[in-house]
This record gives sequence, C-alpha cells and structure tokens, in this order.
Amino acid sequence: MADFVARRPFWSLLIAIAITLLLWLVFAVWTPGMEASFGRKRVFLSALFNGITLGALYFLVASGFTLIFGLMRNVNLAHGSLYLFGGYVGYSVGNLTDSWLIALVVAFLAAALVGILMQVLLFRWMEGQDLRQTLVTIGLSIIFADLLLWSYGGDTFQVTTPDWLSGPVQLPFVVALRSNGEAVMMTYPFVRIAILAGAILLGVLMWLALNRTRIGMLVRAGVDDRDMLAATGVRVQLIFILIFAFGAGLAGLAGVVGGTFQSLQPGEDTKILLSSLVVVIVGGMGSIPGAAMGALIVGLAEQFGSVYMPTYAVMLTFLIMVAVLAIRPQGLAARR
Repeated sequence: MADFVARRPFWSLLIAIAITLLLWLVFAVWTPGMEASFGRKRVFLSALFNGITLGALYFLVASGFTLIFGLMRNVNLAHGSLYLFGGYVGYSVGNLTDSWLIALVVAFLAAALVGILMQVLLFRWMEGQDLRQTLVTIGLSIIFADLLLWSYGGDTFQVTTPDWLSGPVQLPFVVALRSNGEAVMMTYPFVRIAILAGAILLGVLMWLALNRTRIGMLVRAGVDDRDMLAATGVRVQLIFILIFAFGAGLAGLAGVVGGTFQSLQPGEDTKILLSSLVVVIVGGMGSIPGAAMGALIVGLAEQFGSVYMPTYAVMLTFLIMVAVLAIRPQGLAARR
C-alpha cells in the first residue's frame, strides 16, 4: 500500500477522496436536498449492498476462473456451464436432503469431478493451444447447456435458503427519520451478509495458500517453468489437476450460492461467464486480490447502473473494461 501511494500519489488521493465521500453518504443523515439529487437513501444503500454481495458471488466464480485461466493458462470457456451445473446439482441435493450445507459440498465435489475429467481428457492434450482450447470449450459449453436444458427444462429454480440464514438483520445505517425524529435503521437479508463474509474468508485463505505455502509456490513455479519443476521430481501434472479441480469446484459452489439469493435458469451460464471474463480482465489475470477488486467494481457498476441509469446499465461494465484495457492493459492488480 505504501509503495502504491509513493508511486501514484494522484490516484491515491482520488481513491481516498472517493472512499471518504462514500463513507459520508453511508453514515450521514440525508437532507431533502440530497434526496432530491441522489434519490432516497434506502435505495442508495440497497444498491450499494446489493452490488457488494453480487461482487462476492462474482468473486467466487472469477477466483476459480483466474486460477484456471490466469495461472494455468487454460482457456476454459465452459466455466459458466460448471456454475449452472453446480447450481442444479445443489438444488436437487438440497431438495433430497433438506440441507443447504450438504448441497454446497456435493455441488463443489460434482463440479470438481467434471473439472478433473476436462483437464485429463482435454486440456492435457491441448497445452499452449489457446485457439483450440477456446473452440473446444465453447462446443463443450453448448453441449452442457443442452444437457442441462434436457434434464431440468426451461423453468426457473431457486435453492431453498436454510432457516438459520433466513430473515433480515438490522444494520447500523440510518435510512430515514420519522416525523417524531426517530431514526429508521436499515435491514438487509442475512443470507447475503453471510455469503459476503464467506467470500471474504475464502479469498483470504486462497491468497495465503498461493503466496505463503509450498503448494502455492509449486503452482507458480509450474506456470513459469514446468520442465524445470518436473526435473526436480515434482508431479506437475497432478498439481495442475488439483488446481483445475479446485477452480471448477468453486464454480459449482458459486452456483448454489447464486441460486440461493438469485435464481437458476437457462442462460445463466453465459451471463456468469461474461461477468467472470470482465472481472478477470479488470482485476488482472492470476491475481486473487485482482479478482476481488474486479468483482467489486463489476458488481457495484451493475447495481448502481440498474438503479440510476437503467437504459445504459448493460454497457457500463464493458465501458469500465475498455477503460481499464486502455489505461492498464494487464489489469488493476496484476504485475507488468
């Protein structure tokens, strides 16, 4: 952080001003003039927290995508299909067992198994062939989509929220004042807050694993020079299979999470794949902090865009991506 401030004082000042302004908007009691300019504070705070929690979902998907695409250099455009597959599996298992946690675990394992098969049967034989990987995984995503449509139909499904995550929770933010001067506090679904906390915990653990453990060192060394690492006796292919399985499993787990506070339906695989691509491009390939930063930016852009500029909300995330590519092509948090 100190190095970033020393090298980029202007951008650091802008970021500090933006954070200060945001905190003031969140904690201040809005005057009628502010509500005339920004709308109701309840709507603003809802868009803010919806964007943050949507960013948590995007991070769960994009963190697996950045492991596969950014670190291992495998172009897996069937990653969105793994998300939808995991969501449908979690929905079925949740209905059978009446347990949300079991649905999470089974969806993770099922998507990880599919990831292992993809890595062993496909990507092992297409190392370094980006165009072939792209075409094959696009075809695979179409096959997955048709199989899921055949199995589950075109209906919309939602994973049942467990009782211990149901209901709202009161947050320490004033959204309005009653006529008698009493403050009205904001309430927000507890399941979204729990998912946000879980995504933060997972992100910290992944960063520590990649940067502070031996397995993370082996992964990074295998990406840089696979032949030299293999010459030391390390089973590089096994490590890559495990990493691919973990990234695919995260997509399946995210499918259950997304199906809990959103919905599952045909077409979600394409939507989540595009969002993951934007997140990885904005944040930087192979960077866990970059995936978190990109997911937060994309989630906030989508939610604030849908509230304050619904006509152009779809374009907003892509405009952000274009701006990042023009100013910092490697991504906001990636090294040159």
